[in-house]
Parts: sequence; structure tokens; C-alpha cells
Amino acid sequence: MERLRNYIDGVLVAPLGGAYIDNYNPATGNVYSQIPDSDERDVELAYEAAARAFPAWSRTAKEERSALLMRIADLIDAHHEMLSRAESTDNGKPIQLARTVDIPRAAANFRFYATGILHLSSEANSMEETAINYTLNEPAGVAGCISPWNLPLYLFTWKIAPALAAGCTVVAKPSEITPMTAFLLSELCIAAGLPKGVLNIVHGYGHRVGAAITAHPSIPVISFTGGTKTGAGIARIAAPLFKKLSLELGGKNPNIIFADCDFEQMLKMTMHSSFSNQGEICLCGSRIFIERPLYEKFKQAFVEKAKQLKAGDPADDKTRLGAIVSKQHKEKILSYIALAKDEGGTVLCGGNQVQLNGECAGGWFIEPTVIEGLVFDCRTNQEEIFGPVVTLTPFDTEEEVLGYANSTQYGLAGIIWTTNLNRAHRVAQRLQSGIIWVNCWLLRDLRTPFGGMKQSGMGREGGFEALRFFMEAKNVCIKLS
Repeated sequence: MERLRNYIDGVLVAPLGGAYIDNYNPATGNVYSQIPDSDERDVELAYEAAARAFPAWSRTAKEERSALLMRIADLIDAHHEMLSRAESTDNGKPIQLARTVDIPRAAANFRFYATGILHLSSEANSMEETAINYTLNEPAGVAGCISPWNLPLYLFTWKIAPALAAGCTVVAKPSEITPMTAFLLSELCIAAGLPKGVLNIVHGYGHRVGAAITAHPSIPVISFTGGTKTGAGIARIAAPLFKKLSLELGGKNPNIIFADCDFEQMLKMTMHSSFSNQGEICLCGSRIFIERPLYEKFKQAFVEKAKQLKAGDPADDKTRLGAIVSKQHKEKILSYIALAKDEGGTVLCGGNQVQLNGECAGGWFIEPTVIEGLVFDCRTNQEEIFGPVVTLTPFDTEEEVLGYANSTQYGLAGIIWTTNLNRAHRVAQRLQSGIIWVNCWLLRDLRTPFGGMKQSGMGREGGFEALRFFMEAKNVCIKLS
């Protein structure tokens, strides 16, 4: 059985404590590898390596940093199939999704920031004949990057690429549930010739490794993606230490469908926004609000399509709904389906665990689940489930649906379906979400700011905002004689 290793100071090393964590294949329910059960001692080693590497890396010409990141992107492309299969096995997602979304996006993240750093500019402000001010953007230091399990390599690289491009060195922790592609990335970084200590990857539990990174007095920048409860804990630790924080947290996103929409396009995309990656994407539209004249037509068509979506072996090219990432998460999702019934909801389809045959007989699969009949402010409609579960609710007016949509503690994303341009602008302006898609979903321009409002987080990732997050702005004022 393969044992993964930490990537510290340019080499792959075993954890100092010698302990390991079982890593499960969600499609089979079996342990297929082990990862380091690291602790604060491993984090300290990683920090020391990053601190030693920082002076030289921060002074390395941006063109050289760019070239190294491009080399890593090329290696991701060269190992596309290996990484796709590893991601599918580790996470339970369909391999076709890993091939078309996760791994290409990981390469794109490196390429975007490799080129973006070449175009980052600063401002100069003239005080007429008195003085001139100019701004320097300097790397903040050793950055702590903590990423989640749902889009493992995709979101891991979304953090470390801008940090490295900005001139920071990094101590990173991937999720202990899906560590494989981060481990494989460490091998690619060695092959690319990334200087030792510039990127360090420490595997292990969040309460040990993540907590040690967060509390480290000499790591001034923390970028975290994950659950709102964990994010709140990170903020409590980091705030008194005056660390820079970027927190991309949970979502309970509204999908608002008006009767004048392009029905076929909306139906196709709503299937994706509901059940892609088994609903384990923070951007999924889990609360679907349908204008009443369209409600019955939509319900019938949507439920029929959901019934046709069958869970299957993630390694099969034809599978579009894979396994739930862990047994614990599977049980959480099923508990929310039971809660929905207790709250008066009617399960229109799904709602059950799926039992497959063969190698996947012990896997963690759940049917696509559609529920109606719930009030907008019940727990099922307010709390993040993060699985293949959506609720349907009719509405009559814009004012009514905006009240429903904005009622949760979250404010990450929103989806609007309408052919009325004035309505699209009007509703988008009033939705309390950081990202709004109109007549589309998950259409991403990497130049745009990404992040949420309320308890969906703080700060923005993406574009030059991410580069500047990992930098400190310094104003220089020169008095003119």
C-alpha cells in the first residue's frame, strides 16, 4: 500500500511522528493508501524551509518565477490522465469531470498567475511640484494555504499559484480526505526544478496541521477554503495575531428561474448546477425557486431528468454521478434528507443510498434527490448540505423570491434565469451574493473577483486581487526640491 510523504525543503519526507492516516477510495469504501499524520513539528520544519527560501525567492525576477510556474503547468498537462485518474479515485468524482474540469483548471491556475505577475502594475501620484508618491507591492512572506476536499487540485493550485507568483514561499495543507493529487503535484514541482523550500506541502488533520499553520506566529498570511465553522475558528486564532485572511466558506445558493427563461437551456444547466460533482461544490444551486406559471412544467421535466441520472463507478467514462467523498459525509447528507421529511417535505425522487455491484459494492453513493413542500426558512433550506440534494419552491413576485434567496446566513453565489435584461440587472443587484450568474453557471473568467458575503467568507480570490492579497503595499513619498 502506497504511503504518501510530505514535501519539505524540496524533498519528500516521512512525518516526524511516524504515524499515518488511512486514505479511502469512496467508490469502494476501502483503504487504498496512507498519508502522513503530521503535527506541529512537521509544520515547523516546513516553515523553517520556507523562511530560508523566502529572501532569494522574493528577489527572484518575476520573469523567472513566471517561467517556473509555466513549467509546472506544462507538467500537469503532460500528466493529465494520471492526475485525472488519481483525482477520481481519491475524491469519488466521475473521471470525465476530473478530465474536463479539475485538472485543466489546475494547469490554468498556474498559467494565469505565471502571466499575471508579469502585468501587475503599481500607481504613481504626483503632488504637482511638491512631491511624487509611488506604490511598491512586496511579497508578504511565508503564506499558509489550506484547501478543501471537493475540488482538490483545482482549489489547491488556486491558492498556491498566486502566492508563488507574488514572491511568497508557501506552507500548504491539502485536505486529509483527498491528498493524492497534492502529493503528485509535489513530485511535479521537483521535476520542474522549483527551488527547495519555496513550496512545502504538509499532510494531516486540520486540527493538527491546519491549526499549527494558522497559529504560527511567523506566518502572516492565511488563505483558507472550507466550511464556515472551520473558517470562524481560523479567524478567532488569526485575528489577534493580525494576519491577513482570505476565507472562502460555505454556500446555500439560490437558483431563480423566471417563466420567460430559455426553458431547454435552463433545464440542462440546472441539472449541472444541482448535481455536478455529486453536489459537492460550494457554488451549486441547492435552492431552486421557480416562478409559479412555470412550476409544474419545470418540476415534471426536472424530476424526470434527475431520475435518469444514475450513480455509477467513477472510473467509468460514462458515469456522470460518482461517489460521496466519505462515509461520514454520506451519513450527513442522508440525515438531512430525513430532516426534510420531518419538516414536511415531499421527496419527488431519490433520497436513498445506492447499492452498486462488483468492486463498488461497498462504495458511498446517493441518488439525486429532489424535494418540494418545504418553507423557505426551514433548516433544510437554510443549512449547507453539500450533496446531491435540491429543494423546489414556487414564487409569485420578484420581491418574494428575493426575500427567500437572501434569507440564509450565506451569500456566495446566485443564479438567475430570464430573458428580460432589465429584470436580470435588477435582481442581480439585490441578491446578497458575491458571484451572480445570469443564464449560465460556473462560467469563470479568472480575472474576476471570487468570494462571498455574510458567512460565505471574507476577501476575494481571483485576478490581481489574489496577487495583491499575498503582497504588502508600500507607499514611497519623494519630496521634490
